[in-house]
Order: sequence, then C-alpha cells, then structure tokens
Amino acid sequence: MPLRVAALLSGSGRTLQNLLDLQARGDLDIDPVLVVGSRADAYGLERARRAGLPWLVVRRGDFPKGPAGDAPFSEVVFAACRQARVDLVVLAGWLCLLRPIPEDLRGRILNIHPALLPAFGGKGFYGDRVHAAVLAAGATETGCTVHVVDDEYDRGPILVQRRVPVLPGDDVATLAARVFEAEREAYPEAIRRFARA
Repeated sequence: MPLRVAALLSGSGRTLQNLLDLQARGDLDIDPVLVVGSRADAYGLERARRAGLPWLVVRRGDFPKGPAGDAPFSEVVFAACRQARVDLVVLAGWLCLLRPIPEDLRGRILNIHPALLPAFGGKGFYGDRVHAAVLAAGATETGCTVHVVDDEYDRGPILVQRRVPVLPGDDVATLAARVFEAEREAYPEAIRRFARA
C-alpha cells in the first residue's frame, strides 16, 4: 500500500511538486492526502489545488505563545494529520517549529535541510540564509540532509545526506539551485527508506 503522506509547507511548494511528479511517474509509492500551509499566500497551496489535494492553512500567528509554548499551534497541525490518517508527515519548506512531537507521531515526521547537518543548522538557518552562511564561511562543500524531526530545530536522527561542491564564483542563487537538485533525490530516497523500515 502506498504511504499516506501529509506535506507541510510555507512557501513555493517546489519540494511538494517534486514528490507529486515522482508519484505520477510511478517512481515514489505515496498517496498525498493532505497539504498544510503556514501562510495563506504560500504558492505551494496553489500547487495542492491544481493537484486536487485537500489543503488547509494553519498560521502560527493565530496562536500567541503562552504557558503552553508552541503546543496549541502544533496540536492543530497534528490533529489535521491524524484526521487524514497519515503514515508520514514531510516538512516541505515548512518554517515553523512543531513541538512537542506527540508520541503517536514520533519517528513519522521528516524534514529536509539545505546543508550538511549539524553544520549550518538550528534556529534562523533556513532557505537562502543557509546558503549565504555557507558562502560566508568559505566552505568548499555543502549539501542537504533529511532527518527525523524531534522537538529542536534540525537535530533529529539523520536518514540521508547528499554532498554538493561549492564552486568558485558561486552566489546564493547558484548554490541554492545546485543544492535543490540534490534535495530532489535525497527526499524521495529517505521516504523510500522509511517505507522499507
């Protein structure tokens, strides 16, 4: 049976589109059953609409932090995933911390990060900020990491890493494009490993 997958996103939805394209070609055995956006203007929601996928918006700003911290916001997201009876949650450019991870979803939420963790990870390191930091550090290599999500930014067990060279003359845009090509292979590989486990 294909994995029932929920994709969580905050932006363009390129990662979601890659997974949908692979599924359509028969190269990834998933059944996308839900897309959750953290912003109503996230273009990834338009991709979900075009694909005929159920979607909803859960905005972090609608849940002010109180004594429970991130829990009220996170629990709404997790409840939607439970209602869709998902086997796996994939963070596909999702920029909000989810915590605490409930026991029933531990080990079933994956994230992709555009660097070789633990380098260039943690709070504030996402998207072009990561690539800018890699270039500023003078690194000769970077890449991407797929990891299991826990209650901290970018700290869960690593499933797949792909290495990418940093080339002379790279800027944020050229480096980001090269890393994304690696992400397009790494995330499906991690999903397949999850399915086999």
